[in-house]
Amino acid sequence: MQTIGQGTFGTVKLSQHVVTRQKVAIKIIEKASVTEDKQRNSLQREIRLVQLLHHRHIVKVYDVLEDATAVFFIMEYVSGGELFDYIVQKRSLSEWEARIFFRQMLSAMDYCHKNSIIHRDLKPENLLIDSNKCVKIIDFGFGNTFHRDKFLTTFCGSPFYAAPEMLGAKSYVGPEVDVWSLGVILYAMVTGSLPFHTEVLPELLKRIKSAEYHMPSKLSPNLADLIRRMLTVDTKKRIKLSEIIKSK
Repeated sequence: MQTIGQGTFGTVKLSQHVVTRQKVAIKIIEKASVTEDKQRNSLQREIRLVQLLHHRHIVKVYDVLEDATAVFFIMEYVSGGELFDYIVQKRSLSEWEARIFFRQMLSAMDYCHKNSIIHRDLKPENLLIDSNKCVKIIDFGFGNTFHRDKFLTTFCGSPFYAAPEMLGAKSYVGPEVDVWSLGVILYAMVTGSLPFHTEVLPELLKRIKSAEYHMPSKLSPNLADLIRRMLTVDTKKRIKLSEIIKSK
C-alpha cells in the first residue's frame, strides 16, 4: 500500500476495497509506539470520538479495527492533499477563497463544540481538501470532551497554533483554544505566513503569550478585526465561535 501520510504515532496508507473498488485511507497505529498510559488513553479517546463524529467537513471514519499489534482507522480518502500544501502552492489565498474554507471549518467546529468535543490540534496539516474544494478536518488524536464547569490543563498540538493559555500551563475549558488555532489558520491563509514564527522557542512563546505579530495593511478592515479578536490573549475577551458565525 502507498504511504500518503505520516503522524506522530501512525502511518496513513492508501488502499482500495476489493469489491467496490472504493479508495480508502487507512491510518495504522502500531501498539508498540504507544508506550505510556497517557498515550494509550489518548488513543482510546480518539477511537471513541471519531466514531461519534458525522459531519460533511470532518473526514468520515468507516470503521476501527484492531489486532494484537496495531489499530487500523479505515477512513474516507480525500484526494486534494493538505491545506498547508495548497497555501504554499498559492503563496496566499484571496479573502474570498479563504472565507469559503473558513466557513467550512467553522461549521465543523461548531458541530464538535455543540457535541462537547474539542480538537486541540487544528492546523493546515490537519485540514484536507477534497476534489470539490471542500475542507475536511482530520486527526482527533489530541481531541477530548469538555464540560463548561470543568477545566483542562494539558498542552498538546503544535506550538505555532497553540493558544497562550495552553503554553502557559493555565487551565482552560476547551472551545477557546480551538478559536485561537482557527485565528492562526485564517491569518496563514490570507498572508501565506504564520503570525507567530521564529526558530527560537522561548521567543516564540513570548510572542504568542503577548499576541505580538504584524497585521498586513492589505487585509480588509473587517478581516483584520476578526483576526485580532480571535488572537486575543484574554480568554474572556476572545471572540466566541458563535459570535464569529453570526458575524461571517
